[in-house]
Amino acid sequence: MNHPSVSSERGAEVGRRIGVGLMYGLWKPRVLGAWKVPATGPVIFAVNHSHNIDGPMVMGVAPRPTHFLIKKEAFIGPLDPFLTGIGQLKVDRETTDRTAITRALDVLSAGGVLGIFPEGTRGEGDFASLRAGLAYFAVRSGAPIVPIAVLGSSDRPGRLIKGLPPLRSRIDVVFGDPFEAGDGSGRRTRKALDEATERIQKQLTAHLENARRLTGRRATLSS
Repeated sequence: MNHPSVSSERGAEVGRRIGVGLMYGLWKPRVLGAWKVPATGPVIFAVNHSHNIDGPMVMGVAPRPTHFLIKKEAFIGPLDPFLTGIGQLKVDRETTDRTAITRALDVLSAGGVLGIFPEGTRGEGDFASLRAGLAYFAVRSGAPIVPIAVLGSSDRPGRLIKGLPPLRSRIDVVFGDPFEAGDGSGRRTRKALDEATERIQKQLTAHLENARRLTGRRATLSS
């Protein structure tokens, strides 16, 4: 019998391949800095979230299989077994979901990649409001954080489906330099997590600004 992390990792690799086909088939991703992602060991992807395709896009263009924490509302009907089968993690955002926390830490302890939308929900995609979850996982696991900015264009006509960028339009995915969230002390107190959250916010905001300069984009995707 396979260890759960093994089957989950295989599922995430299947999800990555599906994402590659879908994202490159429907749009024109331009990926910058993917080489910065550590080739092995635990990593946390911190992704700005302004659009429904942000997660699938990162899954499709990232160099390693990714396990995203996804709100439980997305696990409806046939999507439930599908998302679970490709290694994605269901989380209840209204409570302290200990099952989701344990599974996320298991991904990191097995040397996998955990994907998080630190803003908690879809918004402006500017990292202006961070939840403490990202800091907790980073400090608890010691895994480096790789900031990712997904930048696209929905300000021109051509959208066949409401809420999606125009088909075959360019979407930029910019990977940043890995960084440590903790102060090296290993402390997990509320104060330590608050300080880590501040450090993370500064790093993510700086990465987003840099990504906008690199790509020439000043606005994020809007739904």
